[in-house]
Amino acid sequence: MKHRYLPMTEQDQKEMLDVVGISSIDELFADIPEKVRFKGEYNIKPAKAESALLKELSQLAAKNADSKQFASFLGAGVYDHFKPIIVDHVISRSEFYTAYTPYQPEISQGELQAIFEFQTMICELTGMDLANSSMYDGGTSLAEAGNLAAGHTRRKKLLVSEAIHPEYIDVVKVYAKGQNIEVVTVPTKDGVTDLAKLEESVDDDTAAVMVQYPNFFGQIEDLAKVEQLTHAQNALFIVSANPLALGVLTPPGKFGADITVGDAQVFGISEAFGGPHCGYFAVNSKLMRKVPGRLVGETTDEEGRRGYVLTLQAREQHIRRDKATSNICSNQALNALAASVAMTALGKKGMKEIATQNILKTHYAKQAFEKAGFEVVYQGAHFNEIVVKVNGSVAEGNKGLLEKGIIGGFDLGRINSDLQNHVLIAVTEQRTKEEIDALVQEMGALHA
Repeated sequence: MKHRYLPMTEQDQKEMLDVVGISSIDELFADIPEKVRFKGEYNIKPAKAESALLKELSQLAAKNADSKQFASFLGAGVYDHFKPIIVDHVISRSEFYTAYTPYQPEISQGELQAIFEFQTMICELTGMDLANSSMYDGGTSLAEAGNLAAGHTRRKKLLVSEAIHPEYIDVVKVYAKGQNIEVVTVPTKDGVTDLAKLEESVDDDTAAVMVQYPNFFGQIEDLAKVEQLTHAQNALFIVSANPLALGVLTPPGKFGADITVGDAQVFGISEAFGGPHCGYFAVNSKLMRKVPGRLVGETTDEEGRRGYVLTLQAREQHIRRDKATSNICSNQALNALAASVAMTALGKKGMKEIATQNILKTHYAKQAFEKAGFEVVYQGAHFNEIVVKVNGSVAEGNKGLLEKGIIGGFDLGRINSDLQNHVLIAVTEQRTKEEIDALVQEMGALHA
């Protein structure tokens, strides 16, 4: 063996070169012009012993700011929530620790049952009839919902609220472009979807109306009114919902949502530079055969024993790629398991308690900011995020906060020039009164 991690001998190389009829590895790249080939040595440090390498990498990692050492008020789609210790214990078991899709039910009953439980819990939270095994994240879930709606209604226009996460909207537009679907954004008013503008925009060409619940600014949309306007034109009503918020909020299914999607990162999935996440996708029974991704069903074997299998597979790309409802393949089953374990560990009462803490602590932060002289821009009902207007640059203020051990909120000026000097503050159950008070005090000093 020539190298510890690259088990290929010179004899192995010679045999492979002989098979393809060449004498050297350089001949493999003969079609690459000489002038663009790299020559010389790579600028790579000499190899280190494993112990020395671990020490260096640990020192590099220590330069990062994370929510274990800093009080994080950064949300905007990725949140610092409590993660039960049991989550990592379960998902690290060898029976589950794989990205493999369980096509063979006879050897995958444990994984299939875990996915089935995830689907069941998502249905209970959202009030929908059926949920799939998971999607990549909240953005791709919403985009897939748009494509489903266009195919089902045979219409080519999506109305998307501007109060939806801007990156979700970008993903919707990318998916829609390939299907020649028009994406029309609906403006906001006072931090929520402008219902008057929505009523003007929705028509018999509209495939679906999309809103977020709570929306990107933390505000609670009027789903009952949106549903009424949407279904009056026989369009589909699509809701992107934070599943933790559904611990206290009325689920979209109760408002007549046709499709409910979202991101389960809030349950047992750590913040990690934006991913990986776990999207979910739930529908009413009328759309069952048009759902993207895997579906696990419960059945019985020939001896009458309960079992779990992938079902309705004719929808999927591994059966008929050209006519599949979606080309999503191996999904986020491991993260779906993490979410399932977290939801199970918390239970219904635990989820309700954590969701309630998010509301109460955010309300305390809102009052503290207002008492300190800040303007909290939107005054509607909220979940765990508020928008605060500050004097001066949000980015510069966040640098100052970081020096004080605080990760500041999201700079809304990055996505909307009209929101320069506005910051989106996330307050989860992890934040203490002392941390909230410190944030308000430091921001007061930085933005005086």
